[in-house]
Amino acid sequence: MRVEDLDYHLPEALIADRPTDQRDNARLLVIGDADDAGAITHHTVADLPTLLQPGDVLVINTTRVLPARFFATRQATGGKVEGLFIQSVGETTWHVMLKSGGSLQPGETLTLSVPDETAASTLELVSRHADGSWTLEKRSPLDTHTLLERVGLMPLPPYIRRQREVRQAHIDQQQWETDLDRERYQTVFADEPGAVAAPTAGLHFTPSLLRALEAAGVQVVGLTLHVGMGTFAPVRSETLEDHAMHVERFAVPPATLQAITEARREGRRIIPVGTTCVRALESLPADVPTDRPYQGETALLIQPGFTFRYTDGLMTNFHLPRSTLLALVAAKIGLDRLMQAYRVAIAEKYRFYSYGDAMLINPSKPSA
Repeated sequence: MRVEDLDYHLPEALIADRPTDQRDNARLLVIGDADDAGAITHHTVADLPTLLQPGDVLVINTTRVLPARFFATRQATGGKVEGLFIQSVGETTWHVMLKSGGSLQPGETLTLSVPDETAASTLELVSRHADGSWTLEKRSPLDTHTLLERVGLMPLPPYIRRQREVRQAHIDQQQWETDLDRERYQTVFADEPGAVAAPTAGLHFTPSLLRALEAAGVQVVGLTLHVGMGTFAPVRSETLEDHAMHVERFAVPPATLQAITEARREGRRIIPVGTTCVRALESLPADVPTDRPYQGETALLIQPGFTFRYTDGLMTNFHLPRSTLLALVAAKIGLDRLMQAYRVAIAEKYRFYSYGDAMLINPSKPSA
């Protein structure tokens, strides 16, 4: 597939800089069956219990976003360094992205200011990789998650405009993040820490909405896929086939495996919430056992022509142009229908991207 086919123009004013006042107040563009002339309708996320069907299985991602963005000082020069924790590759070894005003060198030491600690924690640079990322050693009495909770900020996406404004104004780093971001760039069902980006379609759910869905006969089950930095990686090749897809870890508990297996056998719909859930479900092996958890990694690239096994509908936010996420949605409803929906969303001034509105692909019957 040509990447240029996934391009579209979005007015910058439609990029959501902040979440809605209430999670389920976000607008919801609903796409029905392909043969329905009125297939696109407009709702809010709070309408989900009336839009879904009794017996549907709604699959949510229970990953928890780490406060993965941090700032440090170069011991040698006093210069400031901005970092993004990607993942642990050992008890004290981190994989990170770093940005500084000068050239960083292996062997350098960075100091983290840890509130309420008498001794500062440090990071020793070990090696720089071809993609610009670094391996470093953490020197701290605190474990990784505790340390990040103390010094880290939520890793808001780079297109959030107020981050750029803060950088340009040289405002204190702690003002990058508000209490609102700490709460709202996290789902209400976040459980297992490990993501460096939010599963954004899940940000719209509230406890009361989840209760209303269950009261309407919708079965809500979870899995965990830790969203990695690759979710922001641009596609630089001319075709998707030449794009190196990022790897993400996922785990699916027995209850979810049982639910999707029974739904498929009984002809009920499976509706993943977000592309992360789609990638996890579609990466499951055939005839996966349902009596124990399944854990794995996925580098699955889904584009038009893909055969879905566990995805009938899909709730998802609006995605960046020329992205693999957009290709995944195009694989489900076709590129022409997808681009038509995006044109409607732009004309109707829907809010786009992580803090934006959502869309629901809502076929009347299971597709598998």
